[in-house]
Amino acid sequence: MGKLILFLVALLCVGAIALVGYAYLGPLLGVEFAPAPSEIRQPLTLSPTGG
Repeated sequence: MGKLILFLVALLCVGAIALVGYAYLGPLLGVEFAPAPSEIRQPLTLSPTGG
């Protein structure tokens, strides 16, 4: 049981290191993480308050 837990912890560490490495090296490899810019318009109606 201890070997299984050790294996899972090691796998988790390797996965975390791989994820951080991909985040840093992704733009160098041509991966774009930023979302595509788009304009969002929402109408706004202002009404006076009775104060």
